[in-house]
Amino acid sequence: MSANLLAFALISLGMALTPGPNMIYLISRSLCQGKKAGFVSLGGTALGFLFYMLCAAFGITALLMTIPLAYDTLKIAGAIYLIFLAWKAIRSPHSPFEDAYVQTYSNSKLFLMGFLTNLLNPKIAMMYLALLPQFIKPDSDVVLLQTLTLGIVQIIISLLVNSFFIITASTFTQHLNRHVLWLKLQKWFMGTVFFGLATQILLSARK
Repeated sequence: MSANLLAFALISLGMALTPGPNMIYLISRSLCQGKKAGFVSLGGTALGFLFYMLCAAFGITALLMTIPLAYDTLKIAGAIYLIFLAWKAIRSPHSPFEDAYVQTYSNSKLFLMGFLTNLLNPKIAMMYLALLPQFIKPDSDVVLLQTLTLGIVQIIISLLVNSFFIITASTFTQHLNRHVLWLKLQKWFMGTVFFGLATQILLSARK
């Protein structure tokens, strides 16, 4: 489990560093209303992560226990999704750190918007439903525990990464906007990582 956990942690880190709706929202809120607003919003996204983790944990466990082909199906779905992420990362023409929000909101609305941003993010849903099974041993009698452990690791990594972006939002954004070459390298690097993992998944056979 330790090797799987480390591999999953690295993938989770890569995904957390890949710009998406959550990162854009959190950075924009921090730029517009400050760090406190960013962390309140982060609390909402954390609740969204927890919701998806619990749903996926019990759902994946049920599938793996009752449907023999479910594991292989989810592996293929995960590989296809990673290829999609690679294509999106490489083809994206825009900076992911644009200040898209200018209006200020109350703490309750910030929390709710953070939750909804995460809940309606297909990247998160697909990650839990299609990526988690790649690191689970289906013949084990503790599938649920494995799933919950991996989910908690992903949530912790995501919260730490997003906390860093919240704290350094303004400086980090200005730095990226001044270095176009860095943006291009970042997109190609993440695209290569996702495509490489997808290829490995498709070539691997279930033991």
